[in-house]
Amino acid sequence: MLTRAYHRYVALGDSSTEGLEDPAPNGHHRGWADRFAQHVARAQDAPLLYANLAVRGRETRQLVEEQLEPALAMCPDLATVFSGTNDVIRRGFDLDAVMADLRRLHLALLGQGATVLTLTMPDLSEVFPFAKRLSPRLEAFNAAVRELCAETGTLLLDVAHYPLAYDRRLWHEDRLHANAEGHRRIAEGLAHVLGLPGFDGAWSHPLPPDAPDTSLRQALDEVRWVAVYLAPWILRRLRGRSSGDGITPKRPTLCPVDR
Repeated sequence: MLTRAYHRYVALGDSSTEGLEDPAPNGHHRGWADRFAQHVARAQDAPLLYANLAVRGRETRQLVEEQLEPALAMCPDLATVFSGTNDVIRRGFDLDAVMADLRRLHLALLGQGATVLTLTMPDLSEVFPFAKRLSPRLEAFNAAVRELCAETGTLLLDVAHYPLAYDRRLWHEDRLHANAEGHRRIAEGLAHVLGLPGFDGAWSHPLPPDAPDTSLRQALDEVRWVAVYLAPWILRRLRGRSSGDGITPKRPTLCPVDR
């Protein structure tokens, strides 16, 4: 059991924290934050309340504007903050501005006494070549996140450090979100970083070797990805729309975690 019991866990973020592409039996999304909440609840005798304020498509500034105040009002003693993907892929990405917003999020939650955890982001170009131009941004962003965590004491799951993160079998076919196995691995990694009993570095162990795809299969996958995922995303951007338009948090208030 944990030496410290946690009572109120609040997750802030975008589609990754919301749990996209990790379908739950009830038709909703599960995701690593839900899974992590269950790991914490099972590791202690005290009941755990959990809220998830994440909404797909949100940029870091929107977390400050929309999620920080409600989160602080819940007086969490445990929080996860994961954001940056939707900033990095924007044409006008401003690293200093994004990191200033992340610092504000972390310090506000830490200042209220919460244990805060976050993640780095794998280089998306390892999953699909079209993102190669984003590699320098991601490298700079991850370096800044590491510095922020060293400065503030936020606990870091440095996902980008592990080769496993670049295995396509842990990614959904949209190449932006983890699939169910990816979400499971992230949740176990966070449990390890938090020091929950029963969790170690096994979350980062590589998958068994897989037979390489043929050139034809790779080409067909690229065509399908462009048609099904990239083109609709570009169209939304041209229209000034977001995947999160009209979406509200799936768990806006603290509720007990079913162990």
